[in-house]
Amino acid sequence: MLCSYSPKLFFFLLLHLFLASTEPIPSLPNVEKLSFHEGYTQIFGDSNLMLHHEGKKVHISLNERTGSGFRSQESYLYGFFSASIKLPSDYTAGVVVAFYMSNGDVYEKTHDELDFEFLGNVRGRDWRVQTNVYGNGSTSVGREERYGLWFDPTEDFHQYSILWTYDTIIFYVDDIPIREVKRVSSRDVYFPLKPMSLYATIWDGSTWATSGGRYKVNYKYAPFIAEFTDLVLHSCATHHALACASASVLSPEQRLAMESFRRRYMTYGYCYDRIRYAVPLAECHVGPEKELFLMSGESRAYERRHRMKRRSWRGTADPGF
Repeated sequence: MLCSYSPKLFFFLLLHLFLASTEPIPSLPNVEKLSFHEGYTQIFGDSNLMLHHEGKKVHISLNERTGSGFRSQESYLYGFFSASIKLPSDYTAGVVVAFYMSNGDVYEKTHDELDFEFLGNVRGRDWRVQTNVYGNGSTSVGREERYGLWFDPTEDFHQYSILWTYDTIIFYVDDIPIREVKRVSSRDVYFPLKPMSLYATIWDGSTWATSGGRYKVNYKYAPFIAEFTDLVLHSCATHHALACASASVLSPEQRLAMESFRRRYMTYGYCYDRIRYAVPLAECHVGPEKELFLMSGESRAYERRHRMKRRSWRGTADPGF
């Protein structure tokens, strides 16, 4: 008997088998979850940052007065950084929640950055996740990728993690690697190589975050609250360097899970943006899969889904993207 094939069903089956057969990723020794007081400090937002459960859970919020945020007390040269995050629900257009590494406070003109950015949307539309990498002040050369998710990030906590070693950066969602960045060569000035601190912030990105700024933050729905727990700051200093280097080598199962995620859920990739970059950047190895993307770098499947939804939205309000 023939069975109908569903890419989404295949991904869920693969995800189930992957999680059932592996240890939490990456497998590093002595990874500890810290309370807020053990590793972090508030940077702005006064009463918009609230601690719960003896500092093991942190709420940061955005209202008409201000956003809020915190950072690690120390800076790190390589490590594993993670948090379980629950995003605000309902109408969140223009809202940006960021979980990222940066040293912009120390190296103003040559700063490095590793980003998870969560971009809010209008009611009924999903949050989008964006990752980015900057090295040595290369902010004029964006390396953004954007994705959908296979779950609703407002219903429960989900883990978002960054593993950063001397030659590899891996972004994870719920232990699934979603992006791998390799250092091209010893002369690669765009790969982050200076100590960075970890940041978590929520702020008003009305000028760009939703449909290029078409939909703004509506403070009628404030406060917008992002919840953080299971906070991890794990240094890959000398005595942990080998374990981190080993963890940065993806197994065949991990790579299959990452490739399946990217085929199904990546909605934009800078390596496929032929309008922005007529010649792909040095780290981009573009193959036949480029045909899955438009000249703008947007996924063709993503564009088709939105074209169909736009038809169904005619005559209705708030068709955000």
